[in-house]
Amino acid sequence: EGSTFRLRCSLLGHGQDVRGLTRGLFPEGGFVSVSRDRTARLWAPDGLNRGFMEMHCMSGHSNFVSCVCIIPPSDLYPRGLIATGGNDHNICIFTVDNPAPLYILKGHKNTVCSLSSGKFGTLLSGSWDTTAKVWLNDRCMMTLQGHTAAIWAVKILPEQGLMLTGSADKTIKLWKAGRCERTFTGHEDCVRGLAILSEMEFLSCANDASVRRWQISGECLQVYYGHTNYIYSISVFPRCKDFVTTGEDRSLRIWKRGECAQTIRLPAQSVWCCCVLDNGDIVVGASDGIIRVFTESLERTASAEEIQAFENELAQASIDPKTGDLGDINADDLPGREHLKDPGTRDGQTRLIKDNGKVEAYQWSVNEGRWIKIGDVVGSSGATQQTSGKVLFEGKEYDYVFTIDVNENGPSYKLPYNITDDPWLTAYNFLQKNDLNPMFLDQVAKFIMDNTKGQTLLSTSNQFSDPFTGAGRYVPGSSSGSSTIPGADPFTGAGRYVPGSASNAAPPVGGVDPFTGMSAYQSTAAKVENIYFPKKDAVTFDQANPTQILGKLKELNGSAAEEHKLTEDDLIILEKLLYATCNTSAETPTAQQLQTLWRAVNWPEDIVFPALDILRLSVRHPTVNENFCSEKEHVQFIILLLKFLNPKGKQANQLLALRALCNCFVSHAGQKLMMEQRDEIMTLAIETKSGNNKNIHIALATLTLNYAVCLHKVSNIEGKAQCLSVISTVMEVVQDLEAIFRLLVALGTLISDDANAVQLAKSLGVDSQIKKYASVSEPAKVKECCRFVLNLL
Repeated sequence: EGSTFRLRCSLLGHGQDVRGLTRGLFPEGGFVSVSRDRTARLWAPDGLNRGFMEMHCMSGHSNFVSCVCIIPPSDLYPRGLIATGGNDHNICIFTVDNPAPLYILKGHKNTVCSLSSGKFGTLLSGSWDTTAKVWLNDRCMMTLQGHTAAIWAVKILPEQGLMLTGSADKTIKLWKAGRCERTFTGHEDCVRGLAILSEMEFLSCANDASVRRWQISGECLQVYYGHTNYIYSISVFPRCKDFVTTGEDRSLRIWKRGECAQTIRLPAQSVWCCCVLDNGDIVVGASDGIIRVFTESLERTASAEEIQAFENELAQASIDPKTGDLGDINADDLPGREHLKDPGTRDGQTRLIKDNGKVEAYQWSVNEGRWIKIGDVVGSSGATQQTSGKVLFEGKEYDYVFTIDVNENGPSYKLPYNITDDPWLTAYNFLQKNDLNPMFLDQVAKFIMDNTKGQTLLSTSNQFSDPFTGAGRYVPGSSSGSSTIPGADPFTGAGRYVPGSASNAAPPVGGVDPFTGMSAYQSTAAKVENIYFPKKDAVTFDQANPTQILGKLKELNGSAAEEHKLTEDDLIILEKLLYATCNTSAETPTAQQLQTLWRAVNWPEDIVFPALDILRLSVRHPTVNENFCSEKEHVQFIILLLKFLNPKGKQANQLLALRALCNCFVSHAGQKLMMEQRDEIMTLAIETKSGNNKNIHIALATLTLNYAVCLHKVSNIEGKAQCLSVISTVMEVVQDLEAIFRLLVALGTLISDDANAVQLAKSLGVDSQIKKYASVSEPAKVKECCRFVLNLL
């Protein structure tokens, strides 16, 4: 076997640039190509001669097709599937034997330019809309947001739940369970390609003409130079660390043991893509629409005539000196043809000569010991941005971009808006971002609504059962005097079954609600039944000591600044509200009481916590819930609570805000609001995990559990994906077993009766995260619940 790659065959078929290639699983030894001609083609080895034949041509995109990958076989599709991404913003999924798509994935807002598949049927896509999306079967599970420019490259790593994205913002990001874990910086221009070497290492190539080898832990191990222009694609040889690259300098380069071992020039300016087949042959696609296969195998090498034809084509190519591929050219200083008598010093070395006033480019071939002509150097190739498709799109697309003039002579501001956004929240964020007076909130929100003429997407209001029945709630041990079961105080754990304690409640038969801690004791003989999930009702924080809360409120009011001080009457009003909502009086909270409470919760953050505690308790009351969570008030209410979730703020406020959010779930209005604002709330709530405060962790786990309860009743896989990602992320940091227990119940509730959610949980590697809890001895509920979850996975 020679160690030099030579032409195996040239394949004609595509009408325009070939933009993507991937080796196929079926038929064996084949591959799939995609092109600007809007088609994908499946190629199979042609047994008789050394070429390939086109099995069939697949169409489904209404614009250029720019990337392709294979989804591994499953029970349903034993030959795997083919996924293609295009400039029409769509992803088409094909079976290997049908030219029309099986289904189409819609969701990206711009060109889809990279695809990668993982285990359990997951697919990762990267787009110019600056996001990457994770798909399972025909649904988008999660969106990876963080890059500030187009994402040109994506790869799923062999280890579960880890994903890589490379972007025009010059960075690469590593994602775990949908969250960015690490950002790799080093490239000086747009990152165009990624390739996986092992579980611990990967390669990237970029428009800065370099290839970098990275460790997952973040360090750059090596930089490879050789290309003289953008590098578009990179592919690894099977079972080793050698790789191939292609780029805008008309070349394919083969790298062995860290060195560029061979350079093959092609008669096309842009060599867009390459892939390595199982037998080590290299397939490349270029801007001339031709696919070429190169091989080291002498049996598969093309005939002498074909190789001569390829060299003639190369010799006739015209090279544009402006691309800089050949360095600075000064035609007057160039030597004549005699210069080619001297041998070259390394493979791929280029030499320019002048012959009859014409400049020609040659390249040295070590193996053949001769100079091969690679083209004539001409004034310009006449390629424009339009024809070569190299316009880099950095911005994002919105449905609307408004120009807002806040006052006559001041500057005007740009406000981007998508019809899927909440106009109030958008207006609020816009005012915050530009440091504008919050008084303009109504005006700006109205402006958005008037100018989009109600093109908002209606939120689906699914009827939830009202869990405000007391079922499944914590029953405070003794503090409020309304104790019904000697249950658990969820914070101290007192009242859980402790052997030898004088609890006059007999051990329950069958299952009592595990949240009261009543079922932790079970005789070994009883068959353990799953009383843990799917959970049907929200879990709330009801623990209250009104006397203490009011005492603290009065004490802090005494030291408050004048503009915040409450009068004696105000304090009496809040006392009435507190007793009305702690079920100790039959009165209904009044509007006046709620206005007073609203003033109190807007106190400065160092003294606001008793008022927040009153809010946390009172929002369980249907009247209060309706008032704060209804259409009219909800923006202010959510903005207030989210403000307290800031991880840099006071922990007491974080804790009470999380508990208040949990308690919102008791009524229909609260559930509806929590579901509408899920994305915002969860994104901020997860940041409170960093404080390592066990009560905050329990509250965060409870919030996730309440979301799981709601999501179990509706089919919303994106919502479930976000919750799974939160569970997986929070599991990493939480120590407290009560918090772990609630996360396990949330997990069980999310994946119960939903095969897609089970697959997603597996692809995030959640099963390996929770295994260790199956052997916890105390409290027994952790172990039992964990085993039930593992049974589903």
